Amino acid sequence: MATLREVRSRISGVKKTQKITKAMKMVAAAKMRQAQQNVLSARPYARKIGEILGSLLDAAGEITETLLVEREVRNTAVIVVTADRGLCGAFNSNLIRATHNHLGTRYPGWNESGRVKLLCVGKKGVDFFGKREYTVSSRFSGAFQQLTFGTAQEIVRTVLSGFRAGEYDHVEVMYNEFRSTSQQRIVVEQFLPIPHKGGGGRKSPAADYIYEPDRAALLGALLPRHLNFQIWRILLESNASEQGARMTAMENATRNADEMIDALQLQYNKARQAAITKELLEVVAGAEALAQA
Repeated sequence: MATLREVRSRISGVKKTQKITKAMKMVAAAKMRQAQQNVLSARPYARKIGEILGSLLDAAGEITETLLVEREVRNTAVIVVTADRGLCGAFNSNLIRATHNHLGTRYPGWNESGRVKLLCVGKKGVDFFGKREYTVSSRFSGAFQQLTFGTAQEIVRTVLSGFRAGEYDHVEVMYNEFRSTSQQRIVVEQFLPIPHKGGGGRKSPAADYIYEPDRAALLGALLPRHLNFQIWRILLESNASEQGARMTAMENATRNADEMIDALQLQYNKARQAAITKELLEVVAGAEALAQA
């Protein structure tokens, strides 16, 4: 049985840990508010630029742009967006597990033959996949320590270089989509070739616009912008999801610390009461011994 000193030491240690989890929860809450606002601001632009691109493609007739044409998939690449830090519950482990299952289900045997390449964004993904039997072609560790649009541009440049060089014929991205403070959803999206649905995402008939410059020039300027912003939106989604997951995890840890402190305090009180009772019994036994002497 633990001594009173050991129980007091454990109570003190749990209280110190609780202070840390409370502070981390407050920091995560502050970061999440800004991250959530960034996501909500980015989504309409990302949606609209996709609609404009779809409208241009509808009017362009035959599509010959390399980034838009589906081709036989001999090799594929998957962009995996994890966090740089832990202490955010199952945020990273769920995505890593989902990636492993996705590769095994959709591309069975491809990883062993080197036909699947991973582009890991975030230190947790880099550490996990880099130490196992996966082909990690690019590492973007520390991407979320100071998240900027330049990070998204660097990722897109790397992906486009490999796609145009024929290193892979199909690119997907896996990330946590922000739904709410306590809910994130793992999403798998096709990144390249750029998915195109007829109608530009609109239900009404396309208007006959006069373009200046021509459609080809507009497509050439719009495609890189579209790809850059889609990756930027995904990074913002993942960042907001991470902060929400961390805030929830730290809130749960703080609540668990309260329960542990209560249990330890009860254990301490019982041990203290037992010690006092023992001392009283010893005093009574000593008094009786003196009386009989």
